[in-house]
Amino acid sequence: MNMHHRFETARASTGRESTVRKMLSDLVLACQQIEADIATEEARAGIYDQSDARYPTLARSLNERYDNLKGTIATLEMRVTERSQQKLVTGAA
Repeated sequence: MNMHHRFETARASTGRESTVRKMLSDLVLACQQIEADIATEEARAGIYDQSDARYPTLARSLNERYDNLKGTIATLEMRVTERSQQKLVTGAA
């Protein structure tokens, strides 16, 4: 059984964290844009209640996309937090 260990350098770890933080920033901006798009579509249609059968299809799909992005953001933030806690425990930089 071959067991290969991956040793992560501080530079690689910092680069990965920087990439994840940039992704988070981009996702938050995308959510803000989607929120604005939803508000615009709701205002155009004059319908704000998602349970209304006349609620715009575009707003419905944007809401689904928004929810998916929020889930992705929560998952990435949890991973960043876990990684930070691991570093504190192990004393890694």
